[in-house]
Amino acid sequence: MRIRQNISIFGKILLPFCIGLWILHAADNTKLNLPVLIFAISIFILSLIISFLYKSLKVYHYKRLLAILINLLFFSLGLIVYANENLIQNPNNFSHHQANFLSISIADEPQQHGSILRFKARVLANYTGHQKQQTSGYLLVALHWDSASPAQLHYGENYYIPAHYKVIAPPYNPAEFDFRSWLAMQNIHHQIFLQPEELIPSKIKTGHALISFALALRKNQVALYRRLIKDDNAFAVASTLILGYRADLSAETLAAYSKTGTIHALSVSGMHVGIIYLVLNQALGWMDRKVWLKWSKVLLLLLLIWGYAVLTGCSASVLRSAIMLSIFILAKAVHNQANNYQVLYFSAFCLLLYNPFFFWDVGFQLSYLAVSGLIYLQPKLEQLINFKSLWLRKLWSLISLSIAAQLFTFPLSSYYFHQFPVYFILSNLFIVLPVTLLMYIGMLLLLFRLYWIAPLFEWLIIFMNRGLEKIAALPYSSIHMIWFTKTELILLCLFLLFSCMALQQKNKYYLALSLFAAGCFQVMFVKGELSAARQQKIIPFTLNRNYAVAFISSTQAVLITDLLPGDPAFKFHIQPALDQLKIREITCLKWKETLTSKTLQVREHQLLFKNFKVLLLDTAFNNWGIKEKAVFDAVWVHGEPQLKMGELRSVITFKEIWVDATNRNYTIQRHRTDTINFSKPTLILKPGFR
Repeated sequence: MRIRQNISIFGKILLPFCIGLWILHAADNTKLNLPVLIFAISIFILSLIISFLYKSLKVYHYKRLLAILINLLFFSLGLIVYANENLIQNPNNFSHHQANFLSISIADEPQQHGSILRFKARVLANYTGHQKQQTSGYLLVALHWDSASPAQLHYGENYYIPAHYKVIAPPYNPAEFDFRSWLAMQNIHHQIFLQPEELIPSKIKTGHALISFALALRKNQVALYRRLIKDDNAFAVASTLILGYRADLSAETLAAYSKTGTIHALSVSGMHVGIIYLVLNQALGWMDRKVWLKWSKVLLLLLLIWGYAVLTGCSASVLRSAIMLSIFILAKAVHNQANNYQVLYFSAFCLLLYNPFFFWDVGFQLSYLAVSGLIYLQPKLEQLINFKSLWLRKLWSLISLSIAAQLFTFPLSSYYFHQFPVYFILSNLFIVLPVTLLMYIGMLLLLFRLYWIAPLFEWLIIFMNRGLEKIAALPYSSIHMIWFTKTELILLCLFLLFSCMALQQKNKYYLALSLFAAGCFQVMFVKGELSAARQQKIIPFTLNRNYAVAFISSTQAVLITDLLPGDPAFKFHIQPALDQLKIREITCLKWKETLTSKTLQVREHQLLFKNFKVLLLDTAFNNWGIKEKAVFDAVWVHGEPQLKMGELRSVITFKEIWVDATNRNYTIQRHRTDTINFSKPTLILKPGFR
């Protein structure tokens, strides 16, 4: 079968290896962790014994058992690699030992957003009094820093900090971005907030010399772009596109790239490295005539590609692309025609062996899915239509490339980002030429200091940004509010997989399976729509400084809040929950506003949603309009009311208390203590108290 032929030896070992990573990740912090590791070590020992006694035991007569053992071997390798890289389980982790101070080393380039400077730090040692203990692990450091003065903190520098770190909190609101899980995939489980005076420098400097050089080099190149490019958005795009430097893009520009399906252009990855390779390979084509020239070309290509990786600061996406392309170049040099599937599987295996947490990295997943689409589907799509015109063939080749990558990444990109760019073909065709020119001009500008082309460089970026903004502004440019459950995601992936297999092999069995998966997906989708049409929910949101409670009936929501839908806090904390529940009509009311509708009534410090009654308690409340011994389901405490719970309890009966973030910490703690004494559940709507 064709599909099986495409699965090389690396594909066969990659599958059990990834299953091993996934199982130990799922068994993390459970009683299964130790037995799984014991099983892995046992398999390794058994494999060693069989390898030594291969001929004497005539193992070659038991090929099936040998194949099972090889799969178990790489499954065990996955378990052991994950266990070795999962630093939080290491007994030497800094969080397992008490300390007054920590010795840290800056492990990444510090990034400043507003008045907060953040960086990843590697913990070197714990200090308790005068006692030092060597430890390991990573910590996220957030530092209050004046945005007017640039921070003089660099990769590899060592500092002493107080050990008042905290465990990273989970998301407090439904469908909110899970910052804790995202950081856990980078081996970060704790964070600390510091003042500048709490960061005490050390004379010692650690870190990899190559990474230190790469980051310093990129910083100089970014400074050059900043000096030559006047437009802030053009500078941000240039720094991100050419150098992989995460500069501050405006919300409008970022939204334009996201809505048009061209956000990949803002992440230095395979496309950028591939553009450089194509030009260099074409320019050095004359070196293929002789063997020694051919290998000189290979060496030169590798040096230039890895030189670009150093120029971009050796970011994870660039390293991933550089490794994949290096393997492709070497394989092509040895066999003249490299097997793309072998390159794909081998590069993935090498990367996961180096860092198993890449398996859960969104960029890693989407990158390999996109490349899989280009290898498998793009040639088949290109063969569907044959044009006589050369230009039409080139155009169709680009269109088929865009469709193949989009189809293979659609399930995961929709699952993670909850939107789909309708005009992705148009937008990707539009940026092909500008991005290619920008890569070449940007590199010439940096390497040869051709400052006279800087105005052209800036104009081209502005032209591309405005073009994408025009496409994003077209009607129905993107489909929003796409929320798949994990079951729906699996069904959608199975549908695409079986459809491809059915088309390639002309097999009715695979076609039937694809239709069955599509039918199950459609049933679940309709079930979700019906559930949304019948839903009745109350969602109190936990916010830092604001307040918000959503009263949801069908696909309509009324929010009592001081936020507006366009506010950043609304978009981050509230909007995802509303989108997940398929809310299409949102009404925002402030605290003192009144409302009378079929499902919700708000007036005179009282709120009635269906049969659920809430007393709105604030500084203006004076028991007016409340009947003696009235019964409420909840009391919402807002804005430092002076009335004490004991006095309120003598007038009304209630089941629970909501305390929002407009109250001071002292007041929140007082209400919590008071309600514990009287066995009343208290919902604190402020982070740090949940």
